[in-house]
Amino acid sequence: MAAVFLVTLYEYSPLFYITVVFVCFLVTSGLVLGWFGLGVPVILRNSEETESSTRVLKKQMRQVKNPFGLEISHPSTASVTKGITLTPDCLEDCILTCYWGCSVQKLHEALQKHVYCFRIKTPQALEDALYSEYLYRQQYFVKKNDKEEKYCQLPEDAQVVDFGPVPRSCYPLIALLTLADEEDREIYDIISMVAVIHIPDESYRLSCRILYQYLLLAQGQYHDLKQLFMSANSTAPSLSDTPPDEASTDRSLLEKVGLAEDESELHEENSKDCVVCQNGTVNWVLLPCRHTCLCDGCIKYFQQCPMCRQFVQESFPLCSKKEQDEDESTHI
Repeated sequence: MAAVFLVTLYEYSPLFYITVVFVCFLVTSGLVLGWFGLGVPVILRNSEETESSTRVLKKQMRQVKNPFGLEISHPSTASVTKGITLTPDCLEDCILTCYWGCSVQKLHEALQKHVYCFRIKTPQALEDALYSEYLYRQQYFVKKNDKEEKYCQLPEDAQVVDFGPVPRSCYPLIALLTLADEEDREIYDIISMVAVIHIPDESYRLSCRILYQYLLLAQGQYHDLKQLFMSANSTAPSLSDTPPDEASTDRSLLEKVGLAEDESELHEENSKDCVVCQNGTVNWVLLPCRHTCLCDGCIKYFQQCPMCRQFVQESFPLCSKKEQDEDESTHI
C-alpha cells in the first residue's frame, strides 16, 4: 500500500521522491559519522551536544587580596548639613581621607595620572593630582581590623547646603583609603581605594550611596568595582525598602545621571540555588550583564543569560571546585 502511494506521488511529483531519498541519506550519514566518532552536522545533533560544544569563554582570573573595606553607616540620616558616618574595615593599618566638594574633572585626571605619571599611594599624592580643588579635607587613622565608625562633616563656617544643580562639576564626598605602613605597600597589589559617595542636599535629594569605587594597583592600573546581580539574599539597599514616594523620586533622579537599574535587577530572588536546575549552588558570573545565577553544571548549556537573555561573552567562577568542597565539608 505504501509502495503504491509512493509510486503515485513519484508520478505526479518527482521532486517529493527526491527529497525523501535525500533526507534518508542525511540521517544515515549522521548515524554513520556518529558511530565512528566523527563530526556530526549541527542539524543532526541533540540540544545537549550543541550547547556543550559552543561553551562561552572562561575568563582568566587572578586572585588579589583587597586590604580595604568601606561602608556607609546609617545612610538614611546622612546629609550635607548633618554629615555622614563611614565604617572602614581594613586588613592593615590605614589612613582614611575624606575630600568634600572634590572636582569631578580633577578626580578622573588624577586616576589617569596614576596610570601614566605617578602612583597614588598616599593622600598627599592624590592632593597633588587634584591641585587642591576641593572644599574641605578630613583625615582619620584606621587600625587593623577596627570597625570603629568615623563621622565626617563639613564645618559650619563653610556654609555649604548643596553642590549645585545636575550635572554637577564636583562630587559631594570622595573617600580615599591608603595603607599607613610603607612596608605594606610592597606586599599588596592594591595600594589604595577611592570611593565616590553621593550625599543628599537641598537641591538633589537622591538617597546616600556609594556611586563608584576604584581600586588602584601598584602596577599602575585601576579597576572600577561593579555590583553583581545575584539571586541570593542581599543586605544591599533597594528601592523596595523605601516608601513608594521616595522610591519613585530616587528612581527618577537615578535615571537623570544614568545610574538606574532595571526592575529585574532591583528585585532579587530569595534563593541561593541555580535559577535553572534549582539544585546546584550559584557560582558563575556572566559578562557583560553581571548576573550571577548559574551553577557549575548548568553553565555549559547557556550562550544567553537566563535572567536577561543577553548574549554571554565571558564568564568566571566565584570560587574553584576545591574551595566549594572545602566549604561544604566545613558546613557538614
